[in-house]
Amino acid sequence: MTTATTSSPRFTGRQRLILLVLLGAGFMLSVDFSILNVALPEVGQGVGLELTALPWIASAYALPAAGFTLLCGRLADLFGRRRLFLAGMVLLAVASLLGGFATSPEVLLAARALQGLSTALSVPASLSLLTTTFQEGATRDRVLGLNGALLSGGFTIGALVGGTLVSLLSWRTAFFVNVPVAVIILVLTPFLISESKMPDRGKLDVLGAITVTGGLLAVVYAIIEQSIPAGAIGIVLLAAFWLIELRAAAPLAPLRILKRQTVKWGNYAGLVVFTMETAMIFLVTLYLQNVLTFDPLITGLIFGVPGLAAVLAGPIAGRLIGRYGYRKVLPAGLAVQGLATVPLIFVGSGRIGLALLIPALFIGFFGHVTSIVAYTVTSTSGLPNEEQGLATGLTTMTQNVAITIGIPILSAIAATQSAELTGIQLALTVNVIITFVSVVLIWIGLRPTAR
Repeated sequence: MTTATTSSPRFTGRQRLILLVLLGAGFMLSVDFSILNVALPEVGQGVGLELTALPWIASAYALPAAGFTLLCGRLADLFGRRRLFLAGMVLLAVASLLGGFATSPEVLLAARALQGLSTALSVPASLSLLTTTFQEGATRDRVLGLNGALLSGGFTIGALVGGTLVSLLSWRTAFFVNVPVAVIILVLTPFLISESKMPDRGKLDVLGAITVTGGLLAVVYAIIEQSIPAGAIGIVLLAAFWLIELRAAAPLAPLRILKRQTVKWGNYAGLVVFTMETAMIFLVTLYLQNVLTFDPLITGLIFGVPGLAAVLAGPIAGRLIGRYGYRKVLPAGLAVQGLATVPLIFVGSGRIGLALLIPALFIGFFGHVTSIVAYTVTSTSGLPNEEQGLATGLTTMTQNVAITIGIPILSAIAATQSAELTGIQLALTVNVIITFVSVVLIWIGLRPTAR
């Protein structure tokens, strides 16, 4: 790739407004995912949810977000990306109001599930609007770089804002904060973004939609609840989905797209990137609150400072991809993420460990965001506009599944040790090993093939 592609592309005024709407929506949704994580005990007390059921505040969101994303991405291709994006924003506003006024566990969990469904509707639609609005190459790389920065920054800021809002006001404000932003997006979008058009709209692959959605829901549920029967059902449904797609006249996910090196290895990279980093953040949160005895507000601040790396990494990642190509940047970013996790294995029970932890988090977040941008570029490159909803649906599904399964998998590894600190160290060691092995596999998998 020549250095000519590295010149910074310029955006028109209208394009800047489109970016403001679409990137703002993605940022809000990533904040929405993480904003309650540091305040689960307060939320549980507010609606009478038992301590053992607190993880379902996150899981109720994650299950529909992971299970329905692929279907919603394809629906966006067939029936209009703007239409699904707006539907997701409406649902988010309604769900946030429902959660903010909730007085019982059932209403709260229903609101979180609807928020997860709104993410499944909105994220692949907004991402495909980005990839079809901005031409593949330096311009799209820069846009996806900004998207990656705001996505990761949203998770970090969500943790920080969640702790602050709960400490100063109420956990209910963590829901209500979404509503005015969603309303602004709903007002601006029709004036800025045109509806996508499908030249030859095919029929929806109903059987494929049912089996893949049911399979994903069952597999993710099985991992969260460690349920073997649910896992078996999920595997059977996903196998049925594969067979259906081989025979369907208009498949939900054409298998040729799944066989592309960029789609296959890009999504594998995304799975590792999000699984390992989400689990690391959770384990470090346990370390800060249970071992070092910090409260949620201080914990949020500790993550917030290194989170500044996310703001820096996104735009830089886009330019690095333009100069060196995604095949080099993707494994390099993941390697930095893994290397930065290594020092965390050796932190002890004294607060002096913060001197090691904060710089490591800063470097790790930089590598993490670089990897996010690179895997998104990789997974959506070289595909026609009419398949961008499917491609972005795959990348979003990968992200949501990874975020959901990372914590229960590495938490189960940590739970094998009697001492909490020892368990955290063991789980982080496994994290590093998986990351480095994946770096090698991705580098090999993305090698150019002979034509």
